[in-house]
Amino acid sequence: MCLIVFAWKLIPQCPLVLAANRDEFFSRPAQPADWWSDQPNVFAGRDLEGGGTWLGVNQQGRFAALTNIRNGYEPSREKRSRGELVSNFLSQDISAQAYLEQVRSNGEHYNGFNLILGDEQAMYWVSNGNESDWQAIEPGIYGLSNGTLDSPWPKVVRAKAQFASLLCQGAPDDAYFEMLSDTTRAADSRLPDTGVSLELERMLSPICIESEHYGTRASSIVRVHAGGKAELRERVIR
Repeated sequence: MCLIVFAWKLIPQCPLVLAANRDEFFSRPAQPADWWSDQPNVFAGRDLEGGGTWLGVNQQGRFAALTNIRNGYEPSREKRSRGELVSNFLSQDISAQAYLEQVRSNGEHYNGFNLILGDEQAMYWVSNGNESDWQAIEPGIYGLSNGTLDSPWPKVVRAKAQFASLLCQGAPDDAYFEMLSDTTRAADSRLPDTGVSLELERMLSPICIESEHYGTRASSIVRVHAGGKAELRERVIR
């Protein structure tokens, strides 16, 4: 998952509205979002290599989503799969705040990650980037890619602006999916320096990434309603 934009506690009847793209190598096997046979409380896509997921909800209205941190270094194969950070929260009977503390204590066992988790009452962001960091999310509109929360990368700024407009219009899910399909590349002068080549920065700069071997594989819309009902719609691209 490489781009998440969301509104938290701006709409009373729907505390969370979220739109996200999952970016991954096309060769990595995955299943589309569905109820998990071995954890029937969980509704999510599934990474068939690591066993976890990048985004999901459960029957109690809990939600979690993950992005990697891009720093130009190859991930260590000795670390645990980051996808379990999402699936473990959705499958356990534990509060979001208690799970946050678990993640902060064990963050060194994973390659760089951003994790958003919560329910209709509270939401948190936690990361094991350059410094272990976390934040209780206050009402507002946020964006997250492969930097820290609300890092002003062009794709984050562009997606947040479009998302805010759609939210104000009360737009249907199809409009959010259209936003997530935006392949506009950023100008070189606005690209972040994340330790990769300029060519790669260009390729990774759109909301929706297109290339031969890597790109946006699925788009998702999540709504957590007052009362705790969570809905997840997914469109698999590749």
